[in-house]
Amino acid sequence: MDAHARMRRSHKRAPIRGAGPTVKSRSLLPWMLLAICAVAAAAYWDAQREFASALADFAGEQHALAQALALAFRHPLARSKVTTGGIGQGPRGSTSEASTRLASVLKTDEFVSAVRSVEQPNLVQVLIKPPFEAGLTASDGRVVQSRTIEDGFSSNASWVRLGRTEAGTLGLPLRTAMAGLTTLDEGGERWGVVVLATAERERDREVFAQWRLVLSVVVASGLVLTFGGLALRTQRTQMSLAHELEVASVQLELDERLVRADKLATMGALATGIAHEVSTPLGVIVGRAGQVLSKLSGDERSKRAVEAIVQQAERISDIIRGFLALARGDSPRMARVDPAALGQVALELVQHRFGKAGVHLTSFSDPNLPKIGCEPRLMEQVLVNLLLNACDACEPGGSVNLRIVAEEQCVAFVVTDDGSGISPDAAARIMEPFFTTKAEGEGSGLGLAIANELVKHHRGSLSIAARRGHHGTRACVELPSVTEQHNV
Repeated sequence: MDAHARMRRSHKRAPIRGAGPTVKSRSLLPWMLLAICAVAAAAYWDAQREFASALADFAGEQHALAQALALAFRHPLARSKVTTGGIGQGPRGSTSEASTRLASVLKTDEFVSAVRSVEQPNLVQVLIKPPFEAGLTASDGRVVQSRTIEDGFSSNASWVRLGRTEAGTLGLPLRTAMAGLTTLDEGGERWGVVVLATAERERDREVFAQWRLVLSVVVASGLVLTFGGLALRTQRTQMSLAHELEVASVQLELDERLVRADKLATMGALATGIAHEVSTPLGVIVGRAGQVLSKLSGDERSKRAVEAIVQQAERISDIIRGFLALARGDSPRMARVDPAALGQVALELVQHRFGKAGVHLTSFSDPNLPKIGCEPRLMEQVLVNLLLNACDACEPGGSVNLRIVAEEQCVAFVVTDDGSGISPDAAARIMEPFFTTKAEGEGSGLGLAIANELVKHHRGSLSIAARRGHHGTRACVELPSVTEQHNV
C-alpha cells in the first residue's frame, strides 16, 4: 500500500471529537424544568403553611374575644339566677330554667353592649351554648345548629374551623369560618361562649397570594428558560465552532502527514535511484583498487591507502544495500552489537572533519553496556550524521560530546554541542524531509530525516532539542537493549 492510500485510510478512521457534549447540553433543559417545578412546589408549600399559620392566628383572636365575652356574660348570668330563681320554670338545673336565664341575660345592657362591640353583620357572630341543650343561641335569640362547634366543646378545643357550607347555614358568607370557643362554670352549670367569624378576607388574601405566586413563578420560569435557552444556544454555537476547529485541526494534521509521506516517498525513490546509479561506478572503483593493490607489494604506505579506499567503498556498498532494504520495507539485518564499539567506529569516521573544523570531540561510555540489536553500518551512519551536524553548528574552538549510557531497557546515544542551538519551531520540524536550518547550498534537509527513519526501522527513537540551561543542542538516539536470550 502506497503512502497516499495509507493516508486516505487514516483520514477515514480519524475520530471526529466534540459532538458528545452537545447531547449533554440538551439534557440541561429537563433539569431546568425540574428545578423550576421544585422551586414552585416549595413556594406553594410555604404559602400554604403561611396561610395555615394566619388562620391559626385568626382563630386565636376569636378565642380571645370569646374569653372576654365570657367575662361579660358571667355577671348577668349570676344575677339572672337570683332574679328568676327558677320559679315556675321547672326544676333547677333543667333545660327550661337555662333557657329562661339565657333569655334574661340576652336583654341586659351589659351583655348587649359587649356583644355589639364584637359582632359585625355577616362577618362576626356571638353564640351561647346553654347547658343541657343541643344547639346554639345567637344574640338575637335564634337557635342554630353546628355539629363542628358541638364537637369542639366536647373535645375542649380552643377553636374549630368550619367549612363554607356550614358557615352559610349559620348566616355567614359561603367561605371558611373560624370559631373561638371558651366555657365557664356557673353554679355547677357549664356554659359555652362562641365567637364565630368568617375568614373571607384571609381566604381572599391567600387566593391573591397564590396568584402572585403563580405569576412570580411564571415570570421567573420565563426568565430562566429565556436566559437558559440563550446560554444553551451560545454553548451549542461555541461547541459547533470548537468542533469545526478540531475537524480543521485534524484535517491540517492529516494534510501535514500526507505531505510528510509524500516527501518520504520522494526521498525513498530518490535514494533508490541514486543507489542504483552509484552501485555501478562503485563496483568499478573497487575493481580498479583491487588491481592497483596487487601491484603494490613493496610500497606499504600506498598499499594502506588503497586498502582504505576498498574498505570505504565496501562500506558505501553496505550502506546503499541497507537504504534499498529500507525503501523496500524489508526488516533490517539485525546483529548483536556493542554500543561502545559502534560509537567508537562513528568517532573514527568523523575525526578528520572535527580536526579540520577546529572543534573538540570527546566521548564517554558506561562500563558493561548491554548489547543492542541493529544493522551496524546503518546505525554508524546515524551517529555520523548527528556528530557532523553538531560539528557544523559549532564555531572553531567549540566542543561536541558523545555519551553512551544504559537506561531502563535501552541504550542512549547522546550527542551534545555548545553551538548556536535550535529554536523550538525548528526542533519540531527538524526531521521533516528537505527541511534544514543551514544556509542555502550547505544542507539538503535529508540527513536527519533519513536518520530518523533508520532509528524507527530499528524500533528506537530520535529526539532533538535545545540544551536546558546551556548553549547548544542535544540529540538523543534510544535503542532497545537485548540479552543473550533475545533474538535479533
